[in-house]
Amino acid sequence: QVQLVESGGGLVQPGGSLRLSCAASGFIFSSYAMSWYRQAPGKERELVAGISTTGGSTKYADSMKGRFTISRDNAKNTVYLQMNGLKPEDTAVYYCNALRVVDTNRVAYWGQGTQVTVSS
Repeated sequence: QVQLVESGGGLVQPGGSLRLSCAASGFIFSSYAMSWYRQAPGKERELVAGISTTGGSTKYADSMKGRFTISRDNAKNTVYLQMNGLKPEDTAVYYCNALRVVDTNRVAYWGQGTQVTVSS
């Protein structure tokens, strides 16, 4: 059974930090690129950051560059999102995504999400 379980969300003041974790099971974690997405109320889900299977390549949405860091530990089947300098506009549900594309075969898994609220 495939599972992606996010944790680490919560309420934080502006300028604060949080570290999200996503623990994966039920599939070969090291074969999947991992990403974090977020969805704020009334808005579409958007990409936050992504990381390659080995962790050697990362990408970020422009508004997160310099503040957020994605990393992974393939030995622990876990991907992380370190978020610093949080702003109220970062308030959203954050989702973990696993993606594997081989030729025309695309397999994607999603976690259930973790709420991040940035407020004073």
